[in-house]
Amino acid sequence: MIGVSTYLECGARWGVWELEAALLPVGYPRLVQRAGGLAAMLPPDDPEHATAAVARLDGLVIAGGPDVEPVRYGAEREPRTGPPARERDAWELALIDAGLAAGVPLLGICRGMQLLNVALGGTLVQHIEGHAEVVGVFGDHTVKPVPGSLYAAAAPEETSVPTYHHQAVDRLGEGLVASAYAADGTVEALELPSAAWVLGVQWHPEMGEDLRVMRALVRAAAAP
Repeated sequence: MIGVSTYLECGARWGVWELEAALLPVGYPRLVQRAGGLAAMLPPDDPEHATAAVARLDGLVIAGGPDVEPVRYGAEREPRTGPPARERDAWELALIDAGLAAGVPLLGICRGMQLLNVALGGTLVQHIEGHAEVVGVFGDHTVKPVPGSLYAAAAPEETSVPTYHHQAVDRLGEGLVASAYAADGTVEALELPSAAWVLGVQWHPEMGEDLRVMRALVRAAAAP
């Protein structure tokens, strides 16, 4: 059972209805399912409930989404940083803390990787060029794994990945190490060697056909 964080959206529309909804792009649960797992959606909740939620899971995915509020890493908001999603920040940070405390295999995707870095005391670059070329359109670029890393064990060769982001990891959080880079030196994956299985990727595997990262999470979640 792989829990995937979701978000709340005002005015979502389906059929005759237009209501607030807990949303998650379908690529996330489908990626979990294609990799052999069962997907459970985790909408924002009181952070006090994160430990109980994680206790019912075998693995955890922190999904992509809006920019992390800069106050979370001790910075002032820059003009190109998006509006805050405070409820989601609080919930997902609580999920990360609960997952790390419980030793639950954890995968952060895009924002999820950045939030993992922030949760462990790291910082972010609030804007970079070249990683989101057209608004609303996923691009692609090559990432190079660091030999011997957790990510390299899943995908040992240079790989073209689906990408859409304008922020990136700056200072790594405590205990984290980079495990893949883009050609421009941007950290594209990071991991926590002191944990059983904790990985963050800057790209969007749910938008591609490569199942290897998610399969690695599912295998770790299924391990006795």
